[in-house]
Amino acid sequence: MSPLITGTGARVSVGDGVEEMFRALCAGTSGIAELRGFDRTRYRAQHAYEIDDRPPGGGDVPGRATRWLLSAVEEAVTRAGLGEDLSGVPVLVGTGLRELRSAELAYRDGAPFAMERMHFGTALRERFGADRTYTVANACSASLHTLAMGADLLDAGLADTVVVAGVDAITESMYGLVDRVHLEPPRRVQPFDRARRGVVMGDGAAAVVLRREEPGAAGTALARLCAVSMNCDAHHVTAPDARGIAEAVREAHWKAGVKPRDIDLVMLHGTGTLLNDEAEATAIGQVFGEDAGVPLMTAVKSMTGHTSGSSGLVSLIVALKAMETGQVPPTLGLTDPVAEAAAFRFATAPVHGAAIGVAQVGAYGFGGVNAVAVVERTAR
Repeated sequence: MSPLITGTGARVSVGDGVEEMFRALCAGTSGIAELRGFDRTRYRAQHAYEIDDRPPGGGDVPGRATRWLLSAVEEAVTRAGLGEDLSGVPVLVGTGLRELRSAELAYRDGAPFAMERMHFGTALRERFGADRTYTVANACSASLHTLAMGADLLDAGLADTVVVAGVDAITESMYGLVDRVHLEPPRRVQPFDRARRGVVMGDGAAAVVLRREEPGAAGTALARLCAVSMNCDAHHVTAPDARGIAEAVREAHWKAGVKPRDIDLVMLHGTGTLLNDEAEATAIGQVFGEDAGVPLMTAVKSMTGHTSGSSGLVSLIVALKAMETGQVPPTLGLTDPVAEAAAFRFATAPVHGAAIGVAQVGAYGFGGVNAVAVVERTAR
């Protein structure tokens, strides 16, 4: 049987916790603000989607990504009724850069930071007694990759319960890199809009609890994880390949036993970059064909920014809340879709009363690492 999702937790720029985050997203609230974490006079770009939890008076401090991760895991395991003792429970963390921001502060400013805390396992063991932790640094699809690994552990009988998480903090080195590749610095993320200028980074953490399905358990679960596909097309270091994305979507549908017309909601990766949006839209259009206008589609990075390794699970949690409530957050700033997405049924304003039984979530990262999840609502 497919794994059940029994608990969720999240923290992003627009909300601390799943409920607060989802309310903000459904209200069309953006987390964009002037950069606060470091000296923005050094960069052309001036904005980011930051979690504003620094001490009064400004200045960055180490360990923030770890704190968000622990908060998201605590929320998820509490919702799942696990308690806080995770000894024997695998905890898989997907990330792009781990605690690199803390390493930057230690190297440049001499901030206290032990390098063994780069991988999160130490903190998870101290906080939850977790003795089976795995940190997977696999670009922007990392948290959906760990979702697939968690499902495999359950399927192989190596665990009955798995905690899957993702986290990333904005680092100065990545901010500077992104700043240099843009011809004109973007002020916000505008997925799939012709006027988009590029990606803007965001802070974020998310976690879900997976459990092996047992008789009668589905009625209390948040959803069923039907399938997760993964591939690496290795097309280019940074440029995406529509063919690799399309293959990941097709494989997820095949594993889940669904057709494109069965999908009610597509949570798009939607980074707002010139290459990524067109490649993703091309791939979705190819797979869905004449059914491309059937599902609702949205991209929440328009409000959270690109939360890197956590972004796949953030979108997954939004999909689960959409199933529960019938509300779908809008794609903020989308007024003139690119030609490749012209047939899509975007949520450009908050949607209420949607009947969502099956949702698709995509995450596509540097190097062509692609991942797609399909979830379905369970009877409750």
